[in-house]
Amino acid sequence: MEDVLLSLASYGYVGLFIASFLAATVLPFSSEIVFTTLLYTTNCNVWGLVGVATLGNTAGALTCYGLGRMGKIEWIEKYLRVSKEEIDKWNTRIKKYAIAASFFTFVPLIGDIIAVCVGYLRTPLPQTALFIFLGKLCRYLVWMYLTYWIW
Repeated sequence: MEDVLLSLASYGYVGLFIASFLAATVLPFSSEIVFTTLLYTTNCNVWGLVGVATLGNTAGALTCYGLGRMGKIEWIEKYLRVSKEEIDKWNTRIKKYAIAASFFTFVPLIGDIIAVCVGYLRTPLPQTALFIFLGKLCRYLVWMYLTYWIW
């Protein structure tokens, strides 16, 4: 895995975009390693790195959102063995918080699940994309601060 990450870093901003995109999908990937490698071994602009990583990670999360939009109640009933009534009950409870929850797609492990869920709930794309973008931006701003300004 390290070889793949270092290989992506050799492509600069394009490699970071790819790493950030993959990290926001269901694949176990770490864009932070590519980000940090580029930060310390190249002449890449720190704000450019934050921007590219944010856009790539947002695009990956929106891919998960799209997968969720393709979901059907029949699949949930069949594979997860949850009744339509139970699904409807939970939909009404969580739908009002779904767009705001999309901000937390940056959280490791559960972020991908959140993106798929808000897609399944068919939240409005513009607002959802904005909240996803803001969450991802905060993630990379914190990472930039921790790696660039502290160390």
